[in-house]
Amino acid sequence: MARICELTGKRPHKGSIIWRSGKPKKAGGIGTHVTGITKRRFFPNLQRVKAVVNGQVRYIRVAASAIKKGLVVKPPKRNWKKPETAQA
Repeated sequence: MARICELTGKRPHKGSIIWRSGKPKKAGGIGTHVTGITKRRFFPNLQRVKAVVNGQVRYIRVAASAIKKGLVVKPPKRNWKKPETAQA
């Protein structure tokens, strides 16, 4: 399953992990040096949410930022009540 937000279209982005060694000049060292760079991916913060889509209630995968912006329309709460029994 693709890691894509169904509302905003956010998807993973490329990036890198940078390893540094040495003591910073501010701390009295001779400076830090890059010792390795490795590729990595930044994933969107996807959440599985029950929402109203085209008049139907279904689960969708959306980014947390879309939920915060109010792009997700939540369905109304359902009240489950016990059926009334006829007492004579």
